[in-house]
Amino acid sequence: MNKFFRVLKKVILYTFFILLFLSIGGYIYLYVLPKGPQITQTSKINVGKDSFVIYAYKDSERKSIKVWTYKPESWNDKDKIVFVMHGGGRNADDYLNAWVELANKNNLLVVAPEFENKFSKYTTNDYQEGNLFTFFGAKNPKSEWAYTVVENIFDYIKTVNNMTNEQYNIFGHSAGGQFVHRMVMFMPESRIGTAVAANSGFYSLPNEELQFPYGVKNTETDLQKAYNKRLVILLGELDNDPSLGTFRTTDLAMEQGGHRLERGSTFFNANKELKNKNNWTFNWEIDTIKNVGHDYKKMSENAINWIKN
Repeated sequence: MNKFFRVLKKVILYTFFILLFLSIGGYIYLYVLPKGPQITQTSKINVGKDSFVIYAYKDSERKSIKVWTYKPESWNDKDKIVFVMHGGGRNADDYLNAWVELANKNNLLVVAPEFENKFSKYTTNDYQEGNLFTFFGAKNPKSEWAYTVVENIFDYIKTVNNMTNEQYNIFGHSAGGQFVHRMVMFMPESRIGTAVAANSGFYSLPNEELQFPYGVKNTETDLQKAYNKRLVILLGELDNDPSLGTFRTTDLAMEQGGHRLERGSTFFNANKELKNKNNWTFNWEIDTIKNVGHDYKKMSENAINWIKN
C-alpha cells in the first residue's frame, strides 16, 4: 500500500510539473516572444490593393500586424474610411476583395486588419473577444486590446497619408461581428462613426451578473456612452442554421438562442430594455436582410446602405 501511494505521489508531482512547464511555455510564447510579419517601410497607401505591416501596440514591438487596403482612384482626404473585420478564418485579404467593387461604387477607402494567429481554432480571446483578457484569464492593459489596435492603425494612416478624417466606419461579419459589437460596448470613446456587426455567433449581453464574454461582469464599460454610438445589428434572415461556420454551443451561448438570427434579436432587445429602463439615448438599430444566410459577401453588400448614409 505504501508503495502504491509513493507511485501515486510521483505521478501527481510529475503531472503538476508538466502542466506548470506547459503553462509557462505557453505564456512566454503567447505574451513575451515577438510575433507577426516583418515591419514594412513607411509609405503612403497606393491606389488599388495595397498592404503594410506596423507594430500593433504603440509602446511595444512585441507584436506586428498586417493591414490590407483598397483605395479607389477618386478617393480624397475626408472621403469615407471603412475598417472591414474578417471572420474566424482570419482571411482579411478575402474580405478586402469582397469590398473592392463596393469601394469603387461608393468611393470608400477600405482598411482590413489581419489578426493572424496560428492557434485561432483554439483561442478567440485575442480577436473577437478583444484581447481584454489573456488566454489564462488575466486582464490585459488597454494599450494591448484588439480594439486599441484598430485605433492605432487609424492614427498611422492619418499621419502617413496626411488625412484629416476625424472618424471611420467599421464592418465585421461572424467573428468580426463579435469584434465590432464588443468594440462599441467596451471602447465607446473610439472614433467610430457607423458600426455594423453582422451575423455574430454570440454576444456580450448587458448583464453584470454574467462573466465576460457572455456578459459584462469583471469589465469596465459605460453602456450609456456606448448607446450614443451608431451600431447596426445586421442579421441574415436565413442565418438560422447552427451548422454553418463555427457556432458556440455552451450553455450560456445557447441561452441567447439556437442560431445566430435569434441571438442577434436577443442581444438587441436586451440592450433596448436596459435603455428604456434608464431612459437613455439609444442610437442602435437592427436590420434583417431577407434571403441571406451566413454570407459575408452578401452581408457586406447590404451593410453599405448603412455606411454610406
